[in-house]
Amino acid sequence: MAGPSDSEKALISAACQRLIDDVLKPRFLPAIRPTEFNYPVDIQGKWHGSRYRFIQRYRSGFPENLGEEFDAPFVRLDWLSRDRFDIQWHRHTGAWFCLHRGKSLPQALKLIETDGLLHPL
Repeated sequence: MAGPSDSEKALISAACQRLIDDVLKPRFLPAIRPTEFNYPVDIQGKWHGSRYRFIQRYRSGFPENLGEEFDAPFVRLDWLSRDRFDIQWHRHTGAWFCLHRGKSLPQALKLIETDGLLHPL
């Protein structure tokens, strides 16, 4: 099997969205606070093949590109098999680094909630 089915993706997406809405946004983005630099405006999730990425969206406050937005992923769930995931941390270098292997979805979401390395900046 090359990746999760569409129905599995829908279930995984719904669980991840609950984590984003109930934990990550209230804790790490309770309000949008514009600055003269890049500042976060959203936390969202997206599938990229068989990987689900948690992404922080930023908006620029710099005069030369005021209002432009870009995405910065911070953690990724790599689907291995039915209800098994590797948890990848996005390093400042742009490389992904596997911190946890073979976790169930509930275990993976709990680690994203509690492991400080896996939090958005």
